Amino acid sequence: MPAFLHLPPTGCALRCPGCAHRTWSAAASEAQKTEWLRRQLAPWADRLAPMRRVVGEARWGYRRKVCLSARWSEIDGWNFGLWRRDELIPISDCPVHAKPVRATIHELARALPPARDFPLAFFVQSGAQATLVLKTHRVPDLAWLDVNRQATLAAGGLEGLWLHLHPAAGRRLFARSGWRLPWGQPRSRDGFGLVYGPTAFQQQIPELYRQALDAAEDFLDPRPGDGIADLYCGIGASLARWTRRGGRVIGVELGGETVECARPNAPAATVLRGKCAERLPQLRDWASTAGRRLLYVNPPRTGLEPAVLAWAAAEFRPERLAYLSCSAGTLSRNLQVLAASGYTVDTLIPYDFFPQTPHVETLALLAREA
Repeated sequence: MPAFLHLPPTGCALRCPGCAHRTWSAAASEAQKTEWLRRQLAPWADRLAPMRRVVGEARWGYRRKVCLSARWSEIDGWNFGLWRRDELIPISDCPVHAKPVRATIHELARALPPARDFPLAFFVQSGAQATLVLKTHRVPDLAWLDVNRQATLAAGGLEGLWLHLHPAAGRRLFARSGWRLPWGQPRSRDGFGLVYGPTAFQQQIPELYRQALDAAEDFLDPRPGDGIADLYCGIGASLARWTRRGGRVIGVELGGETVECARPNAPAATVLRGKCAERLPQLRDWASTAGRRLLYVNPPRTGLEPAVLAWAAAEFRPERLAYLSCSAGTLSRNLQVLAASGYTVDTLIPYDFFPQTPHVETLALLAREA
């Protein structure tokens, strides 16, 4: 194991609130997550498959998307970390963060001016795109971002560095306006070859995400002419799969930047921007001409919006449904509604997308009863 992965028994590593399982063995963490899912998804526990996971060193250094608070100290300079009560726990060397994230943090800590000149509130990195969220509406002096600094950031894996001018940062991380790109390119490509920007959501472990998409595709088995609705579609990794299979595909996503990326990533799909519940009229129009119906959903922790769940269960009624969930509690509630509406849970596949934490995601595969 690399030296940086050896966590000290005391200090910042153990006080950090970010990874509750960081002192657990892989087996103990997996057992706890599996038991949690069995309790939360008790009516269908017999359909729970073994957990899909990565092993060894792949359980560390995987987090490519982070959001850290920033705080200036006259003694220590800039610290980046997570709050625990009223204390910021610095985690610049967090062993869960990917190497490019740690490289960017260290370079910024050396380079950024003091808070009086550079009112930094948050540091956000998504893959090769980083954002500095500033509590001001004015662009500060960027003399520190010289050619040598740019070269160092690029050598560490960064491709774009954004400023987000947001005087009210804290109540909400991002505002609609106030974006500046002082260096680099506005978009990057992930391991799937998909375009993404600084705010795009990405699954943390591409290997496991690929497995989850494979399982969903195998189960849905989309064929030319099938109508496939993909809700909360993100930047289009799943959309691209359905269109390659010849499906007639429609996706819905809330974030403007995410939709801008999804459209070129899956040019053959129709992508609508907005809340899924607000796009039900368009979904109904699209469904009126759909043939065999399939549904793929990847909602936030709150689960499917009630109106969307009602539409799926009572109106759209797909022949097959794949539901990737990051909350076993909301998944269970949604599955109860679908089961009462004539759907059978075929398989539940857990994915350990977040090693060292108690979080686990589950892919539920459902078929409509004949």
